[in-house]
Amino acid sequence: MFAPITQIRSAKQEDIPAMKSMAMAAPEAALWSTGQYEALLTAGEQRLVLVAEENGTLRGFLAARTISGECELENIVVAPEARRRGIGALLLRSLLNRTRAEGATVCWLEVRTSNTAARRLYGAAGFRESGRRRGYYQQPSEDAALYRIDL
Repeated sequence: MFAPITQIRSAKQEDIPAMKSMAMAAPEAALWSTGQYEALLTAGEQRLVLVAEENGTLRGFLAARTISGECELENIVVAPEARRRGIGALLLRSLLNRTRAEGATVCWLEVRTSNTAARRLYGAAGFRESGRRRGYYQQPSEDAALYRIDL
């Protein structure tokens, strides 16, 4: 059996329901309203929203923004049934390649300290922990680990 081919592309309005559904199935993901997703897709050059698609089915997405040569990864989600297959790494690599090509010099993010899978993903991509934000997350209260990568 052949492995499905994952395509990375820019998100479209019709992707929003699947993106919301994926985020709701991932307790570690940031939960946004439909309006917030719509705003991401209409924000212009400062936003980059990518989706990973296999055979017409969305398997993951990420949202980032760029300001003054800096990229911030705001959210990355892979569908539970598609995890541990390299989709998150593919999305992350696509983000770094695109923002680097557009002139960004650094990318940063924050992640729950308990999210070991995401922290491994970021470390494997070359991000390094650069600090902590105490009590940054709520429900439950938790510190954020700050990560950055120079592009």
